[in-house]
Amino acid sequence: MADKIQLLPDVIANQIAAGEVIQRPASAIKELMENAIDSGASHIKVIVKGAGKTLLQVIDNGSGMSETDARMCFEKHATSKIRTADDLFDIRTMGFRGEALASIAAIAQVELRTRLHGEALGTSIDIEGMKVTRQEPCQTPEGTSICVKNLFFNVPARRNFLKSDPAELKNIIEEFTRIALAHPGVGFQFYSNDQELFHYRAGNLKQRICAIFDDKYASQIVPVEEVTYALTVKGFVGKPEFAKKTRGEQYIFVNKRYIKSPYLHHAIMAAYDQMLPKDAFPFYVLFLDIDPKRIDINVHPQKYEIKFDDDKLAYTFVSLAVKHGLGAYSVSPSLDFDQEDHLNKNKTFDQVPGWISGVTNGSSRNIERVLNPETISSQRPKTDVREQSNMRNWETVFQTTTPAQKPDRQESLIQPQEDDTLLHKEVAVPYQLHRRYIVSHIKSGFILIDQQAAHERILFERYIQQMAHNNRSSQRQLFPQTIELNAEDTEVMREMLDDVNALGFEIQEFGRQSFVIHAFPSDIVAGGERQIIEELMEQYKKSLSVSKLNKRENLARTLAAGSAIRPGKVLSDKEMTSLIDELFACEKPYTAPGGNFTFVSFTLEELAKRFENK
Repeated sequence: MADKIQLLPDVIANQIAAGEVIQRPASAIKELMENAIDSGASHIKVIVKGAGKTLLQVIDNGSGMSETDARMCFEKHATSKIRTADDLFDIRTMGFRGEALASIAAIAQVELRTRLHGEALGTSIDIEGMKVTRQEPCQTPEGTSICVKNLFFNVPARRNFLKSDPAELKNIIEEFTRIALAHPGVGFQFYSNDQELFHYRAGNLKQRICAIFDDKYASQIVPVEEVTYALTVKGFVGKPEFAKKTRGEQYIFVNKRYIKSPYLHHAIMAAYDQMLPKDAFPFYVLFLDIDPKRIDINVHPQKYEIKFDDDKLAYTFVSLAVKHGLGAYSVSPSLDFDQEDHLNKNKTFDQVPGWISGVTNGSSRNIERVLNPETISSQRPKTDVREQSNMRNWETVFQTTTPAQKPDRQESLIQPQEDDTLLHKEVAVPYQLHRRYIVSHIKSGFILIDQQAAHERILFERYIQQMAHNNRSSQRQLFPQTIELNAEDTEVMREMLDDVNALGFEIQEFGRQSFVIHAFPSDIVAGGERQIIEELMEQYKKSLSVSKLNKRENLARTLAAGSAIRPGKVLSDKEMTSLIDELFACEKPYTAPGGNFTFVSFTLEELAKRFENK
């Protein structure tokens, strides 16, 4: 029997390895920038064309390379960072495996220009698919320039899996931002399609944060610094009142290497306990400096994950450092009850969207269509029987009766009716229960409507129609608002701008990272515009990362959830009737966009059985 096992050719083996290290253009940018940092560069320029698919170029003024090193750097496992296995546990540099340049050269056309400081001439090398096509001396500035063209040109299957240009550019900017944050003492420039997008001058960390995000962050962040025997934690965290609904402004660095750690993120969130509204994310840029011997960074192809020799110790120190930082600036909870009430005032639910009235095409016939016994089954609420005294039971019953209730409506709800229409004329007016549910009579019994879920369904279908037919309903602002975004969110906003404006917004780009808002959808209550935009951006980011999701539906769902009436909102008879008519005129009235039921129905037979004592 013939032998089957054979060694793969180097070209194929390198292409397979490249798939682990270089997954997209952003991966190549990360590796090239980290090499520039390791070279001691004080200024790094990044040039991108076609979202990195056409061109990626990183230029630095670092130490440069000799002619031999320039040729050797493209060989697999060729590195200047380590010599023995023990060196893996004493790594302070960004790179160390010797895989990045070999992987890039295997799947792209690469041009290298480099010159050592003090040398008269440099070296020029052209490589295509791991084959050196040209090498010669050249005139070039001190430092190194690596130009990567046509990424994945010889791996078309990999190239086809790349996302849209805006999505890939967003990932590149994300990597650029992380490295720029980790090295505030280095100057950075970023060009996309011959346009300079970012220019960060060398400075301290606070200056770099303000340059990347916004100058206003200077008053919104507090410093963190804790020095312990095991590790040092430094950086800045955001004040609780400036937390956002969007992720993306949370950065953890270990020995200046960006990592993704849900475990340490949880430690930081624990420090904000009871200080943040639901689903809010605080800003933080934290640097952990630790002995390299106490961590293992060689556990992930992109080095995003590390292992601590004592995870619990790192968790505790990080959480305590953030708590002390917040406490030092009087923004953490204390025994001062006045202060705690002041901090929690933003979490009270006293701002609820108003009801937007309009012409409705629905009618009570829609309810009959929807509530056909063949279409939906009745649902019975669960009961929780507890031992209580008779007096407490009676008190509970009478707590629902207040002077504000209308006796005529209350009486009509319990009087027997003889009319055989779907909605009895005497009880055509619906009734609000606990400012959250709406009771509406039907021929077979009654339905209980969740007013928020119902309104979300109505608004969702309305927004979908608006985007499909460009028939938006907006309210113009007397004084336009200007919002400043960070680098990553700026690209996201540019990509989603057309769809957002189709929802009823009128937003225009104004400057490099600024946008002016002239109008909002008429359903949004004044004061909640910024939060709605943040939620829209967060949902759009999710749709970019998961290509199967419908971007427009996600935006419509997010805007509907943010604009819908909330529990606690008192509705008039007219508003409840309009809500019911519009709900049952919807194409899919049974559920809210998120999947929860909008209503449940109860039959007279079910009610009668509940009163049986068997």
